[in-house]
Amino acid sequence: MGTMLDKLSNSKRKTLQEKEQEANKPNFVDLFAGAGGLSYGFIRAGFSVAFANDFEEVCIRTYKYNHPELPSNRVLEADIRGIVDNIDDYVQEPIDIVVGGPPCQGFSSANKQRIIDDPRNELYKYYIKAIKKILPKFVVMENVHGMLSVANQVVEDYESIQEERNGETYTYSVSYRLLHSADFSVAQARERLIFIAIRSDIANDQHITPNGLFDEIERANDGKRQYVLRDALSFIPPLQAPRIKNQNEIDSDECGKKIAVNPFRGDDSPYLKLINGGRQIPFLFNHKARYVNDINYDIYRLLEPGDDASDEKIADIMPYRHRLHCFKDKYYKLMPDKPSRTITAHLRMDCHSHIHPFQIRAITPREAARCQSFPDDYLFLGAYLKTYMQIGNAVPCLMAQSIGEILKKHL
Repeated sequence: MGTMLDKLSNSKRKTLQEKEQEANKPNFVDLFAGAGGLSYGFIRAGFSVAFANDFEEVCIRTYKYNHPELPSNRVLEADIRGIVDNIDDYVQEPIDIVVGGPPCQGFSSANKQRIIDDPRNELYKYYIKAIKKILPKFVVMENVHGMLSVANQVVEDYESIQEERNGETYTYSVSYRLLHSADFSVAQARERLIFIAIRSDIANDQHITPNGLFDEIERANDGKRQYVLRDALSFIPPLQAPRIKNQNEIDSDECGKKIAVNPFRGDDSPYLKLINGGRQIPFLFNHKARYVNDINYDIYRLLEPGDDASDEKIADIMPYRHRLHCFKDKYYKLMPDKPSRTITAHLRMDCHSHIHPFQIRAITPREAARCQSFPDDYLFLGAYLKTYMQIGNAVPCLMAQSIGEILKKHL
């Protein structure tokens, strides 16, 4: 991928793009790409991005910076509802795989015959429409555990696809499984519901099924080393939380910087070697501690790893004590010798649920990114709190890479 300066140089980016075009790799389209966790994993698996889309401006900026091998006109900031009908304008070549995680809601509306048809799930419907237009060989769709309640309805939608192209009718077979990030050597306990669909001609030619592919993915994980939070928090400078408001955008040696010289190599441990691809990385991005007020500082200080908001040590100062039935997880000090609890986009609101196990502060965006298996030189652009949102919404890179490696065998 080159150095940080290469990513800022138009001439270096052009060279990388020309080299990528000549490589003739299998390709994919990433819809609802976010900051690019799925994309980065598939790139590490040997794929090339044909097109990526998201409606969040800050995500597109992050994506473009970290993917210098992709021409800017192949990364589009747009609502899928406005581009799906003319997606041929952006995707002309045949596509091997479409990946993405369309946001879905409304899973608790059990009184509806088809919950997936809830109007709040409109974007999912446009994802299906894009599949019909692009007709990729494979589809990988990811979502939250909650989508399990409508998974069979999603299967119905994929299996109802019948698209005629050049005299041939294409259909899809599809299956789904809950995959656990820790099984993919990610230092985080995170469940994702993954759907894999195969176009009918590919399934017949390759004699493969979606369930067979999931079996391959799970077999590939056999014997993989599992990592814990301590692995993600090692070989990174200690920080102090700012105690004055409105300091999140101000760099300092004590509280951290958006871009800093890395005092370590980047390959100092097996986990860092894994997420950084064995590279030495001279810079450290997004390692800044978050402001904490006096009450929260005392809560962070008093809790031990594994303690939550119900702990008696903070009973007299816990501001949500009277609502513990719904705020028990409001505060939680992470356990160093277990995979991190799930990194979520809620961290942009507060980080009380992800208190550092050894330092009196919450985890930084960089530490959260390590738990998501992003490399240390993956720079998240935008306002400080927006970086947490981008990281929390991502698919762990190592999980995406492992899925991509299995699918690549059948192309």
